[in-house]
Amino acid sequence: MKAQLLLSAAMLALTAEAVEAADVIRNEPVRKVYRPAVGPFAAQVTRVHPVLRGRVAVMDGRTLWYPQYAQSVQLADIDACELSQWVLDPKWEDRERVKAPPPVPCGPFAKAWLKRTVGNKSVTCNVVSYRVDGTAIARCTTGARDLALEMLRVGWARVASPYLVNGQYAAYQRYAMAARYGMWATYVLDMNEWRRKAVDKTPDRRPIADFNLLAERESEISPPFADARKRPLRTDR
Repeated sequence: MKAQLLLSAAMLALTAEAVEAADVIRNEPVRKVYRPAVGPFAAQVTRVHPVLRGRVAVMDGRTLWYPQYAQSVQLADIDACELSQWVLDPKWEDRERVKAPPPVPCGPFAKAWLKRTVGNKSVTCNVVSYRVDGTAIARCTTGARDLALEMLRVGWARVASPYLVNGQYAAYQRYAMAARYGMWATYVLDMNEWRRKAVDKTPDRRPIADFNLLAERESEISPPFADARKRPLRTDR
């Protein structure tokens, strides 16, 4: 009988301790557990933004390729013509015989100028973000030259957004537009509209296709010529 009483007392003590422990666990503040992001944006959330340095290949007027990192880099805050995009020279003479203005290869010209600026020099890119496809968005320099600023200065790129941190970008674009440098001396369709509407984006794209897109444009980033708007529809492009 005494043994049974001792066993019952021990069980009660254990039960009391278990209840007390449960109360402690129950009353403990909830701690948030952060798990790694999953899905298509995981790389953007978890990836550390590095600084890339070295020789690059120029892919187009705003894109570089670092072979040592196997990494493509897009210049931040600017946009440039695609390689197959044509713009049109406003010096359109003899319109009865010539049915379209002289074409200008905007994309290849932008690529050529960026390639000339980079040359064989080392390029430093400070990555600020990543696109879903893995392309890094970065601010890149060679020596003391900001590559994006250089492209804006000569008129072969435009600012990608009116909400810029660097006020120099907008100032250099205004200067290039006023001086009619690069694409600002042509009739050019906005790059985003071109990407949305152009069916054929291959290197074999014919200039007349972009002439037709300009004639039916929804918006424009040129011409910088005041008299262009006064001309009849479909004859000033």
